[in-house]
Order: sequence, then structure tokens, then C-alpha cells
Amino acid sequence: MPGTFEPLPGGGAAVALDYVEISIIRSLAVQLLELIGPGPTEEAPADPLAELFAEGPSEPPADPVLRRLFPDAYSDPEQAPASPGAAEEQRAHSAEFRRFTENDLRAGKRENALSVIRSLDELGSAGEDETVLSLSSEESRHWLGALNDLRLAIGARLEIADEDDTDLLYRLSDEDPRKPMVMAYLWLGGLQETLVSTLMP
Repeated sequence: MPGTFEPLPGGGAAVALDYVEISIIRSLAVQLLELIGPGPTEEAPADPLAELFAEGPSEPPADPVLRRLFPDAYSDPEQAPASPGAAEEQRAHSAEFRRFTENDLRAGKRENALSVIRSLDELGSAGEDETVLSLSSEESRHWLGALNDLRLAIGARLEIADEDDTDLLYRLSDEDPRKPMVMAYLWLGGLQETLVSTLMP
């Protein structure tokens, strides 16, 4: 089980993590939360209907990581628009879509990261020994979303655009300053892959 998720009887998943691994995942989840930004303040009126129709931003984020986490809905970076008019139309549709969906997307990603932090905090101090983290089916889905977001965020910082870029990561020298980030990216990918397997029927 070390380093890989395994299914639990009745649903959910479990993985053995040591203190360093717990610290890394928790730190990354906290950084992701800070990047996504805070949710509604406690003083905000608890009106679900108003919150449902609250408008979000219409422009893409300036930060490349946030652009990876919240991409435009109506544009394909690998395909150029047929005409300038088509490009303008794509931007208008993307802005409208973003305005009514990004707040919900941010809330979902925020909840996923919070679920990771809470479940790790419940483990207490693991010391140097491995501790088994057991997740319910719902917690597993939150973890899967958070692991995906963490890999997207790290991939954006590493400027990974396709599989060829990923292959290059394996050939980096140990002296390359990107090496720790690459190791985290690959490790989280392994965790994500095994967690997907546990959730498949």
C-alpha cells in the first residue's frame, strides 16, 4: 500500500503516508487554497438564491496557474479561430460563461482542497512512521479533484503543455532547480492514478 491508494471494503480508499508526504500534500493544498482565494465572508447574507445568481469575473485570470485551473470554455488553444469575428465571438461566449460559472468552480476546488487538509489534520502527528489515511467515498472524490488541481497547478508552473514536455521531466538532472517540483508532480500523478482505479466500478 505505501504510496498507492487501495480500495476499502464498502467504498472509499486508503493509502499509507509518512510524515514528510503528509506535510508536502498539506502544504500544497494550503498554497492551492491561497491561490484560489477566499470564499464568501461570514458577514455575507445567507441567501442561497442571491448566491446562485451572483456574477463572477468575466476576464481570464492573469496568473497562468489560475488560467489552467479556470480555462476559457469556448476557445481551443491548439486551433486558431476561422476569422477575427469568430475569435471575438469566442471571447464573448467565454466571458459570459465564466461570469456565471467561475464562482461555483472556485467553491468546488476550495472544498476539495479543504477536504484534503481536514483529513490530513485528523491523522495527528505521524512522526517518521507511516500512517494509513482512510477516506470515505465522498472524501475520495474530493481528494481526486484536489490531486488533479494540484497537478494542473504544478504543471502550469513547469510550463507542461503536452506529453513531450512530461517526457523531458524524466531526464532533468538532479541539479536542476525544477527537480523537486517535478518529483512532486510525478508523485501526485501516481497517487491520482491509483485513486482513480479505486473509484472505478
